[in-house]
Amino acid sequence: MRERVCFLLKVKKDRLAEYKQLHKSVWAEMLEALSETGWHNYSLFLREDGLLVGYLETPDFSQALRQMAAREVNARWQASMVPFFEELEGRRPDEGMMRLEEIFHLE
Repeated sequence: MRERVCFLLKVKKDRLAEYKQLHKSVWAEMLEALSETGWHNYSLFLREDGLLVGYLETPDFSQALRQMAAREVNARWQASMVPFFEELEGRRPDEGMMRLEEIFHLE
């Protein structure tokens, strides 16, 4: 059984184009770390006002977050992403995700 996880973040409007461009070539070692730590079917969706919606499936989201947080590549990636986001208040993007409650799933 996998948890389905949806979360929100807010990308700064003046950084949208650069943020999209960076995600066209995510570091291979970051992709490998995500896969190894249980981030499956991971997708990001971006609205023109900067609303970022993330979706993934994982056996255990808390564990997936902890395992990624322990990876050196994640520390580098998160540090490089901080300038793109609003409302982080000193947190990394992976710490500032606002998780949404799943209320329906068609299966």
